[in-house]
Amino acid sequence: MNAIFLMLIGLGAMALGYFVYSKFVAEKIFRLDPGFRTPAHEFEDGVDYVPTNKFVLWGHHFTSVAGAAPIVGPAIAVIWGWVPAFLWVVFGTIFFAGVHDAGAIWASNRNKAKSVGSLTGDVVGKRARSIFMIVIFLVLLMVNAVFAVVIAGLLTQFQTSVVPVWGAIVVALIIGQLIYRKMIGLLTVSVVGVVALYALIWVGPSMPLALPELFMGLTDKAQWIILLFVYAAIASLLPVWMLLQPRDYINGLQLFVGLGLLYGAVLLSAPDVVAPAFNDNVPEGTPSMIPLLFVTIACGAISGFHGLVSSGTTSKQLDKETDLRFVGYFGAIGEGCLALAAIIAATAGFATLADWQAIYSGFGQGGVAAFVQGGANILSNGLGFDIELSQTILTVMAVLFAGTTMDTGLRLQRYIFQEWGVIYNINWMQKAAPATLLAVASCLLLAFGAGGDGSGGLLIWPLFGTTNQLLAGLTLLVITVMLARLGRPMLVTLIPLLFLLVMTVLALLIQLKGFYEQANWFLFGLDLVVLAAAILVALECGSTLNRLRSGKAEELEDQS
Repeated sequence: MNAIFLMLIGLGAMALGYFVYSKFVAEKIFRLDPGFRTPAHEFEDGVDYVPTNKFVLWGHHFTSVAGAAPIVGPAIAVIWGWVPAFLWVVFGTIFFAGVHDAGAIWASNRNKAKSVGSLTGDVVGKRARSIFMIVIFLVLLMVNAVFAVVIAGLLTQFQTSVVPVWGAIVVALIIGQLIYRKMIGLLTVSVVGVVALYALIWVGPSMPLALPELFMGLTDKAQWIILLFVYAAIASLLPVWMLLQPRDYINGLQLFVGLGLLYGAVLLSAPDVVAPAFNDNVPEGTPSMIPLLFVTIACGAISGFHGLVSSGTTSKQLDKETDLRFVGYFGAIGEGCLALAAIIAATAGFATLADWQAIYSGFGQGGVAAFVQGGANILSNGLGFDIELSQTILTVMAVLFAGTTMDTGLRLQRYIFQEWGVIYNINWMQKAAPATLLAVASCLLLAFGAGGDGSGGLLIWPLFGTTNQLLAGLTLLVITVMLARLGRPMLVTLIPLLFLLVMTVLALLIQLKGFYEQANWFLFGLDLVVLAAAILVALECGSTLNRLRSGKAEELEDQS
């Protein structure tokens, strides 16, 4: 199989999904109203609630949800063969992720931009909200702590990426001023921003930078982790228009250019996929493909983290309700394109099957390293780029995706603490600065409390896939109940909801058995907590929808 066919079929199917299926969902299911007054206008404050051009908002949404996960997950999952990974990414993007992301924005937009966790209390009940808030906190803790480790590792390993990664922040600050203070046209700003970012990438290989290997007892990796959290804390407190929006928007354009280069190189070099379509010779210890495929590839098919972004930051910046189709559904399409690129790089970026098998010697191998290595080979062969420059381009892509997700993730974690402050009437926790300090402290406590070099977040990462997909199921539950109350068709969300709940529970049971055999009692206990949450969510789902079908909507009051 030539990689060109994978690319054309995948991209063609996703384009069809956007132009046909998303239009059907927007018009017939969500019934988007261009005249609806969005929370961005109703509560405009210039900090969190800011009516935003849909292209700028798409950039924020896309780069916030498309972290390292749509690279890591698919580049690991191809160990079962490229066909299962390809099918789940393509169909998951069209029928799961797009509906989930757009639906989360719609649900939040229709309820004063409440986060999906807070909204659960209104739509389903207080029990469901309590479960949701715990799961949300765990997901954000995992994302923020682990992405800091991933970024720090890449900055340490690929020192040529340091200048373009940190230089992108300076470019974003300038872009924010040009858009909102100088009122310069978006096209001009876009061109200048993208050129500046790629100029930094070109400079990167000639100016590699590294931190001291040991400073005040901290390794260079640990130092990067601390610096990343200091930056993320500051970024989470700044008005969204000053850094978050312009950084995400320009990064989104730059990253799409990077994807364009990679796909263009595929067309020119026409590499063959050397990995097997279905791998019958998986390494010893590799778990069963079903259900693990559907939690290994989360971002890139469907991810609960997207619901947090959709309802946490995106809905607060929505200018017109009709913009959410482009922002939410097309944002999911963008991530699907990244996941497809990761599959191609990790299966067609190697010369022989033996070279591929050397990378995939055990489950969990591949990931970002396979994407960078395989993608760099494709860029070098197709466009004639120097291999070091190719590696820098792809490394910067991965770091910028992870970095923008971490920016948004810490802001969302701050919102969670503030919501807890409101729920439990803790006045000081409702303020931005204390809530941000709590968010950073919890991440650093996990990072350094469970690992001396700051990599402690990896301790609970094995549960990310299942917890994240449970969160996606919870989000779909809220959307489904809202549709049921409005008397609208709900199969477009109910089918993905049931599928995710079944696969998540099966995956949790398999992981539970593995943790027991390994005598890993910490993860065993945490797995039980998440499993109990999944069962309770299923019961809440059945109970709520059954009452609605019985015409007893009046009984669906908040439960204590």
